[in-house]
Amino acid sequence: MHHLMHRHLGKIVAGAALALTGTAAMAAITLPSDAGAADGRGSRPAAAGAPAPGRDGGPPPPGVVEKAPAQGKRGTGRDPLTDDELRRAQDLALPRTLRGVAADVTGKPGPERLTTDLVELTPAEAGLADPPRRARVSFYDYRSDSYLTTTVNLTTSTVESADTQHGVQPPPGHDEAVEAARLLIAAPLGAGLRQDYRDATGRDLTGPDPLSVTGFVYRGRAEGAAPGALGECGKHRCIRLFTKIKNGRWIDTRRFVIDLSARTVARLG
Repeated sequence: MHHLMHRHLGKIVAGAALALTGTAAMAAITLPSDAGAADGRGSRPAAAGAPAPGRDGGPPPPGVVEKAPAQGKRGTGRDPLTDDELRRAQDLALPRTLRGVAADVTGKPGPERLTTDLVELTPAEAGLADPPRRARVSFYDYRSDSYLTTTVNLTTSTVESADTQHGVQPPPGHDEAVEAARLLIAAPLGAGLRQDYRDATGRDLTGPDPLSVTGFVYRGRAEGAAPGALGECGKHRCIRLFTKIKNGRWIDTRRFVIDLSARTVARLG
């Protein structure tokens, strides 16, 4: 019996399967593949993916991607901020008077926008049927090297609080990482990056577009040694990069520090 099971089933049945009776085992082994057919014309279980009996037998209709439902101007409760709320929050948090005296990462008027997040409700507001909607908007002003956060009430269209801090370095945004890559590529210290890119692609690297970059903050002395050129990091906006060729390999640029405030590049170690 063990020989037959091994021969016909292609594997050794262990444990409780060995307790099967000889009759049951033989039935399992000798049962024909078209069991249940009458004179070879009986119906068999439908194969996976085969059309069900009685249907036209054609392929299933193609899938349809439905459009997302229209988004309202205002969310409710803890709904994510709508596109309209995002625009309103940023307009409320950035009055025209600030736009003229601040600068973004490229030096253009207006601070660099970083994040816009929904604010948690207070315990007293949590039980309200229609609680207020608030957003916290954060910016970095490269003209004064300051971190700006503003909380706006979207229900009343008012600014509830605003704060300015120096020496605070939140995670950089995508535009900041791209600008850091642009500075590194153009700098003499970027020669290795340019050469690695040429070795990998056979083309010259003249700008950040062929790269996928992610930035992370470098805080200078707060992280240990800071060479002379990096002594202002922490006060200045300094970042390091993870760099990858789009649809290609990684290029190690982690030892380079780009001071976005001073628009200079230095190397650790």
